[in-house]
Amino acid sequence: MSGESVGAVRRRGRAEIERLVDLYGSSGMGRIEFCRSHGMSLSTLNRNLKKQEKQQSRAGKRDVERSRLVTVELAAPVSAVATGELSGALTVLMTNGRRVEVGRGFDAETLAQLVTVLERL
Repeated sequence: MSGESVGAVRRRGRAEIERLVDLYGSSGMGRIEFCRSHGMSLSTLNRNLKKQEKQQSRAGKRDVERSRLVTVELAAPVSAVATGELSGALTVLMTNGRRVEVGRGFDAETLAQLVTVLERL
């Protein structure tokens, strides 16, 4: 042998792995660097990050509060004449290419529900 001592491989429980995955998210480190510093295999981190992402995605679809809607503030009023569009008071362009226009009096809760449904498609 080369003289290197090989220690016993320690098996971590689910709770500890979840804690490390959460810690990775706030560490600011790269995956390889984080794994080396915490004695964790890269495949374990990747597998559990993917699992966490799926769980968050499912939870987000069930909970309108977790949607990816963001508050925006217009710097100046936009006139319908200037844009050439008269149909909606607000237009939302979604990342999947869908366009949603809502008129005046359209409440925020209904808009959030609509966007949640459209994200499922």
